[in-house]
Amino acid sequence: MKVAIVSLLAFTAGLVSGHGYVSQATIDNVVYSGYLPYSDPYYSTPPSRIFRKINGNGPVEDVTLIDLQCGGYTAGGIVGSAPAALTAPVTPGSTVSLLWTQWPDSHKGPVITYMAKCPSSCTDYMPGTAAVWFKVAETGKSGTTWGSTPLETNVPYTFKIPSTLKPGNYIVRHEIIALHSAYSYPGAQFYPSCFQVTVSGSGTGFPTSFVSIPGVYTASTPGVVYDIYTTGTASYPIPGPAVWTG
Repeated sequence: MKVAIVSLLAFTAGLVSGHGYVSQATIDNVVYSGYLPYSDPYYSTPPSRIFRKINGNGPVEDVTLIDLQCGGYTAGGIVGSAPAALTAPVTPGSTVSLLWTQWPDSHKGPVITYMAKCPSSCTDYMPGTAAVWFKVAETGKSGTTWGSTPLETNVPYTFKIPSTLKPGNYIVRHEIIALHSAYSYPGAQFYPSCFQVTVSGSGTGFPTSFVSIPGVYTASTPGVVYDIYTTGTASYPIPGPAVWTG
C-alpha cells in the first residue's frame, strides 16, 4: 500500500510540474504571490491576491472559449475570469517581473502581454467578450530561441508598463503559447494568467484599437498553427495585434 501511495504522489507531482503558471510578480519593487491553484483553495480563509483565479496549470486549446481570457475558472456562477480581491499600484514606465513555475523545455513558444482598462474597480469587472484588450509586449522567436526559453531555467519574464499610459485600474493578461503540438489545430496550448494593477501618474496615452479575448485568435490566425520541428530558424508570426507602446 505504501508503495502505491508513493507512486501516486510521484505521478501527481509530475502532473503539477508538467505545465506552468505565473507564481510570483514583482511590481515597483514589491513582490506579490501569484494565485496558487494547488494550495490557495484549501485554506479555510483563502489568501487575497492581485491575480485572478485559475483552475490549475493546464492549457486552453480551444480559442473560442472564455477560458482563453484568464486561464479558466468556473465556480459560484463565475466562468472564465474571477476578479481578484486586490490590485497592485504601478508607475507608468516601470518594469514588471513575472516568475513562472519552472517551464518545460519542450513547451517553446511566444510570450505575449495584454492590458484592459476596467470601467471602475477591477475587483468586480468581467470583460466578457468585449473588445477591450490591447497588446503591450511580446517576445517571439530569435533564431532557435523563443520568448519562453529563459523560463526553462527560472529566469523571470519582464515587460514595461507603457510610459504614457493614462492612470486607472487595469487587468494585465500575460500568456505563453506553447507550440510543441501546434502543427495542426487544435494543438497550440495557451497558458494565460491575469492580474490587476492601478496605474498612477498623469499620462494621457491610450490606444484607439482593441481586441476581444476570446476573438483575437482563430484556427487560421498565423502563428496559431506552426510546426516548430520543421521551421528551424525561420521567423515566427506572433499572433494578435501590434504592440501599443504609448
